[in-house]
Amino acid sequence: MNTTQKILNTIAFICLLALGFALFSQHYLGMYPCAWCVLQRFILLVIAVVCLLSNLFRSTYFIRFFAFLSAGLSLSGVLSAWYQYNVAAKMLSCDMTFADVFMSRWTHLDATVPWLFGIFATCMDAQVSLFGIEYSLWSLGLFVLMTIASLIALFKKNTRHLFH
Repeated sequence: MNTTQKILNTIAFICLLALGFALFSQHYLGMYPCAWCVLQRFILLVIAVVCLLSNLFRSTYFIRFFAFLSAGLSLSGVLSAWYQYNVAAKMLSCDMTFADVFMSRWTHLDATVPWLFGIFATCMDAQVSLFGIEYSLWSLGLFVLMTIASLIALFKKNTRHLFH
């Protein structure tokens, strides 16, 4: 396993850990998610899958492709968290925003897997804090770090040969 794959595996682990914490917050602490929260959960899950898929390949080109996908998905998470904090949290309803339409009408994940992707709060109601910092800002910071890590994985020089 080369350095790029180790970075991608670490990103996958962090995504799954963050997703687990989000579920703990919802099911045990009573912090119900809004549409933008569950969209970010979806992004975390997709990033984790993409990063873990890199383990199926030995070609540096394929592994870098997964790092590129991870960077793009992480950047979409940055945009999602930024939008949630700056726009959606000030709205009375998330209804018919991109996150609501994507999760409810396009993928139907809110109804299919409600314990993970159920939308149970408005964006304004979902403004909760951990250690005095809103969850959306924690999410934003996490996605920024994952974007940086993905870019490092993408451009990292590995000492292994191209094909093994």
